[in-house]
Amino acid sequence: MRRFGRRQAAATEPAIDKDLNYSSQWRLMYVRFKKHKLARVSLVILAFLYAGALFAQFLAPYGLENYDSKYVNAAPMKLRFVDAEGKFHIRPFVYGLKSGRDPETMRKTFTADTEKQYRLQFFVKGEKYKFLGLIPSSTHLIGVKEPGRLFLLGTDSLGRDLFSRILLGSQVSLSIPLVGVGISFVLGLIIGGASGYFGGWVDAVIQRVIEIIRSFPTLPLWMALSAAIPPRIPVVRMYFYIVIIFAFIEWTGLARVVRGKFISLKNEDYVVAAKIAGVSDSKIMVKHLLPGFISYLVVATTLAIPGMILAETAMSFLGLGIRSPATSWGVLLQEAQKIDNIALYPWKIIPLGTVILTVLTFNFLGDGLRDAADPYKR
Repeated sequence: MRRFGRRQAAATEPAIDKDLNYSSQWRLMYVRFKKHKLARVSLVILAFLYAGALFAQFLAPYGLENYDSKYVNAAPMKLRFVDAEGKFHIRPFVYGLKSGRDPETMRKTFTADTEKQYRLQFFVKGEKYKFLGLIPSSTHLIGVKEPGRLFLLGTDSLGRDLFSRILLGSQVSLSIPLVGVGISFVLGLIIGGASGYFGGWVDAVIQRVIEIIRSFPTLPLWMALSAAIPPRIPVVRMYFYIVIIFAFIEWTGLARVVRGKFISLKNEDYVVAAKIAGVSDSKIMVKHLLPGFISYLVVATTLAIPGMILAETAMSFLGLGIRSPATSWGVLLQEAQKIDNIALYPWKIIPLGTVILTVLTFNFLGDGLRDAADPYKR
């Protein structure tokens, strides 16, 4: 009976466990990652966010500089299927807006004008832009006919559509962290690898430089570096400078981790054998040392992105980063600095929700990759 039970248990073992014993490191990570449901959902959400940023100018009903002073601080509009008379419409519509004054506060208010209906239309002509930065176009995914207006998330203090500005701001808020982390990743690998592999005076100099950079408080360092940026420069150059600032600050942490890994691995037998065989130092570092902890580097990079998203948002929120006429989620949150703005116009805090959602999804994705890269996790 015991032998029969053992044979039956062996026969019912999942085939995937046998395959894992002979799979590559990346295959093992992939199989473990698929079991992490929260990380997979986060990956899908991030794919939608970055797709929205990539096609933001097509998806946004209005352009970055479009504004209408008649609709300052207008509340979000509702897409309706049933009109005031109870009649059902297949195509959603929005009502026009009537302006008025609050008799107590004299604040300008807006109410729905049920006599004016504007149907939601797809692939409408609007402001000109370059699709993917290359192809001239004026087609927008959604919109309404003039003189109607479509404010799905309300407007700001200048009458600009908040939904459009959130989409267009995502191009900056989602791309700066990726580019900044990419640059800091390369710097951390090169400088940290040289420090750990060569040691001696090279290691001493690099570590002192890292200690000096890390000794500065973050906010004063941001202010000092931002003050060095000339005022009223083009948006592209401002973007480039902000990326350089983040890369200059963030590479030190990864460099220390890479240094420690190189120190622990450079005396292994396979590395010593490569040195004896006459393999160059650069090839040893790239082909022998880096693969030993590449999974950790992937996880560390993923977890570094949320911190840089928060840093860019904080810099723009304080007026140290991206400035008008460009926009980012941090720039949009500048109007939420005053408590009366939040109390009277609560929709202005919506960009904060996009920041929270992005940071959480990156953190969950990083957790899933960390669990998948753990060699002791079954």
